[in-house]
Amino acid sequence: MSITKLIILSLGISFLSIQCDDSKKKTTKTQIDTPKSLQIKKDSIQKNQVEKDEASTLLLDDQNAIPFFFDYQKENLEDQVRITTRFGTIDIQLYQNTPYHRANFIYLTKKGYFNGSTFHRVVPGFIIQGGNSDRRETAEKRRKIGKYLLPPDTRKGNKHHRGVISMPSSEIENPHKLASPYEFFIVQQSPGAYHLDGSYTAFGKVIKGMDVVDKINQQKVDNREAPLTNIHMEVSIIQ
Repeated sequence: MSITKLIILSLGISFLSIQCDDSKKKTTKTQIDTPKSLQIKKDSIQKNQVEKDEASTLLLDDQNAIPFFFDYQKENLEDQVRITTRFGTIDIQLYQNTPYHRANFIYLTKKGYFNGSTFHRVVPGFIIQGGNSDRRETAEKRRKIGKYLLPPDTRKGNKHHRGVISMPSSEIENPHKLASPYEFFIVQQSPGAYHLDGSYTAFGKVIKGMDVVDKINQQKVDNREAPLTNIHMEVSIIQ
């Protein structure tokens, strides 16, 4: 056999050897990405994202709440919410000229805070008040969101007409009428409860479902103005 043929044969064997090695490498690589391993990777990524989100959740307090809602209201422009009860639904339009109170209500709605809470106070012929309950779950939601109050915003000319949603002041010693951000009340009185103007922040109005407000206001209550039967609610954003 000539030297030339030997060289060609040698090169051919080397080429085949390289192809076999590449094939083995490719096979090995393909075997690593099995459905099971891909699911493990996916679960790991999701777990890391959840941990990251939980770590970045801001616990609100009296110092950071206003700066937080200042930024939040610019990025979250929703201004209509729906309160669903066993008596029907109440649709509410939130005012743009009370940005912190609107942002607070939207934030709590997106957090799912109101879901499972109740209309815990009913004053016949006056208001229905909601956002609280005696459930441990509600207290736990508050703990995770934070402890803070909102300053009143009463100089925008918003009146407490019938159907207006407003925010009660905190139960703590509170000469400046700082608002309890987790609760709200809806005026049922006709034509309105104007003695509340200047003391509480009206930040929206009912645009549909005043008949539901009236039904809730007609429920029997005890001597603490609490309904004898719990009136639970779900609150969602109207898209």
